[in-house]
Amino acid sequence: MTTTEPNPTVQDTSKLGHHAIPSYLDPNDLGPYAIYLEQVERVTPYLGKLAYWVETLKRPKRILVVDVPIHLDDGTVAHFEGYRVQHNTSRGPAKGGVRYHQDVTLSEVMALSAWMTVKNAAVNLPYGGGKGGIRIDPRKYSTGELERLTRRYTTEIGLVIGPEKDIPAPDVNTNPQTMAWMMDTYSMNVGRTATGVVTGKPVALGGSLGRADATGRGVFVTAAEALKKLGIRLEGARIAIQGFGNVGEAAARIFHDHGAKIVAIQDVTGTIYSSAGIDPRTALAHLRQSGKMTGLADTDELTRDAFWDVDCDVLIPAALEKQITDANAGRIKAKLIVEGANGPTTPAADDLLAERGITIVPDVLANAGGVTVSYFEWVQDFSSFFWTEDEINKRLDRIMGEAFLSLWDVKERHGVTLRTAAYIVACTRVLEARALRGLYP
Repeated sequence: MTTTEPNPTVQDTSKLGHHAIPSYLDPNDLGPYAIYLEQVERVTPYLGKLAYWVETLKRPKRILVVDVPIHLDDGTVAHFEGYRVQHNTSRGPAKGGVRYHQDVTLSEVMALSAWMTVKNAAVNLPYGGGKGGIRIDPRKYSTGELERLTRRYTTEIGLVIGPEKDIPAPDVNTNPQTMAWMMDTYSMNVGRTATGVVTGKPVALGGSLGRADATGRGVFVTAAEALKKLGIRLEGARIAIQGFGNVGEAAARIFHDHGAKIVAIQDVTGTIYSSAGIDPRTALAHLRQSGKMTGLADTDELTRDAFWDVDCDVLIPAALEKQITDANAGRIKAKLIVEGANGPTTPAADDLLAERGITIVPDVLANAGGVTVSYFEWVQDFSSFFWTEDEINKRLDRIMGEAFLSLWDVKERHGVTLRTAAYIVACTRVLEARALRGLYP
């Protein structure tokens, strides 16, 4: 459906409200945060009187940049740059993951924390947005070095995190073991076991059943609801997935188990295609054994760029930001895009896809399954009462399904995209809280 949504240019500082761009950002290259700022600009006309408070959304509440020095295995000392950004806490403590990646930047962590604010509000969780990161390529370091890195980073950001302040979780290149180290370090520093300081922990340390598949399951639930709205049968639907980590693999497996056909998978090692369908469990076993996606029996190898030409019904970008751009959006043949990754589609690509009638289930809804079950984990840790996996999945399915239908109604009422609908709902909730609380002092 073609929309007539506002489309300002955020690189023009006059478009950013009453104040200039913060000095810690380069006005000529805002990085990933530029995408978020443009999304806020697009939703502002729908906020009514709450637009008075919109500047609140454009600036993170708190930014902490830390030096993370550790002893390497060879006896030398290495220093790494770490971040923790709390974008907004009007509705509750900050919540968001920690990623280890060599290309992490402050702008990226700011954007990710802001998207967490929107995501938590879109599904009505009592959280604000936070995010963390360390500039490191974890593939080049030993387990011991990564443990020392995690413990030092946790200590450095310890003054801003806590079960009722800011609750980290896994993200790119971090996992339950990382969260176990973070929880233990924080607990040692405060002198008590504080399981609720992080989520995504191992079940043995207060983690929640169902957490491992939660983000991928949320992708599936929202995609299934969208397919119903579009009149496309789930059984037999052709699915192409970019990214085969925690999110992409779980989503592929759940789609496959419900009768959909996985026709293409792309990860950092390569791209495979089969019109007859790919069994994701077989693909995962092959990947673990061979170390690469390509070479799987009965599949064809495609070039990385050819992935965008795959004929499919549903495209799931579940890798990193800015994968779908105005350079490849015109080649996409899918009728539905479901964003498993954070920020995989640029605003320019959004416009092109909308003009072509391609529906996008935005990241702030589609991948909210992970933070939803993280919320369940946090609640269970506080109560010391744990639910069964079946109970967790049923609660997750209900919350994600209801959130999708609510946003679809807003989309239809305003004649906008699902992304703008999600921002209308989320930003309204955040700014209502801001307005009710007022300014202190």
